[in-house]
Amino acid sequence: MGLRFIFMLTRNDKTVSDAMTQLQAALSLGVRHIGFKDVGLPVEDLKSLNQAIQNKGATSYLEVVSLDRDSEIASARAAVEIGVDILLGGTRVDDTLPVLAGSGLEYYPFPGRITGRPSVLEGTIEEIAASARDLVSREGVHGLDLLAYRSPDQDVPQLIKAVCEAAGKPVIVAGSIADKDRIEAVHLAGAAGFTIGTAALDGEYPAAGEGLEAQLTAILRDVADLNGHLSPFGKKGLDAAFGTFSETWSPRVAGQVNDMQIKLAKFQGAFTWHFHEREDEMFMVHRGRLLMRFRDREEVIDAGEFIVVPHGVEHCPVALTDICEVVLLEPATTVNTGTASDERRMEELESV
Repeated sequence: MGLRFIFMLTRNDKTVSDAMTQLQAALSLGVRHIGFKDVGLPVEDLKSLNQAIQNKGATSYLEVVSLDRDSEIASARAAVEIGVDILLGGTRVDDTLPVLAGSGLEYYPFPGRITGRPSVLEGTIEEIAASARDLVSREGVHGLDLLAYRSPDQDVPQLIKAVCEAAGKPVIVAGSIADKDRIEAVHLAGAAGFTIGTAALDGEYPAAGEGLEAQLTAILRDVADLNGHLSPFGKKGLDAAFGTFSETWSPRVAGQVNDMQIKLAKFQGAFTWHFHEREDEMFMVHRGRLLMRFRDREEVIDAGEFIVVPHGVEHCPVALTDICEVVLLEPATTVNTGTASDERRMEELESV
């Protein structure tokens, strides 16, 4: 799983009053991880948010920022009642675990000493790492919620790395992330994910346009880039691609889909009778007419039509026009002459 971006419907550690409106914008962009805080809205409103998130197949998070014991326990109970997928934050693990027992919720508490609101993480790297090690040893703790960028005077990447190594379980970095450099630092340090709330809602993330949609689009783009999920491929036109070569019976590789290659070939006259022991082939005529000879029949394939030739079936393609342009879809292991061998056999193909 790649680096996880969790969009928080929160500002300054409170769920925003227009959270449902902001949620719809996030869901429309395909944000898959969305959370809110235990303060700012009534439980009934949080239930509605959670239902809307889960109805779209996204993962829901409730982050506890309440500071006193009773409020934290009440928030854990609310998380169970609301039915969120993951409970983030909180520091009173021994009080919270019994509340969550049997609920199926995953639990990611805060390591270190947490004070104030917005929350601040106190302690040295060594102290925070020791806290992380202790917390993940408890049954029912699935990971950690680390307020790395709210830890004053720390080497934050080193802090994240130390906590990730100490935990051995997923670490979510929360708070004060507002640009790609910090996201990349989180990624390189080994964290499983990060949260952004205030920065996106207030338009602080570098983006091409105004508004939340532009903010989320920019964040999703940068995360996709760091995860290696951006496509290097653009569209190709068949007319232009076929125009790059004139040789006949000399397939060119135009693209690949998993183990299947998309090949372009120009046919002229008749080819060799042959079959392929393991590979099926699809012949789609782009321009011209093709005759496919089989031992029991012949098929004419016009432009815009295709035919599949299963492996083991002997066949012989024949161009019925002077030049027939054909798109082939077949495994990359396919050799054009199959079991036959003549001067037109090609095992190393050029690309277009």
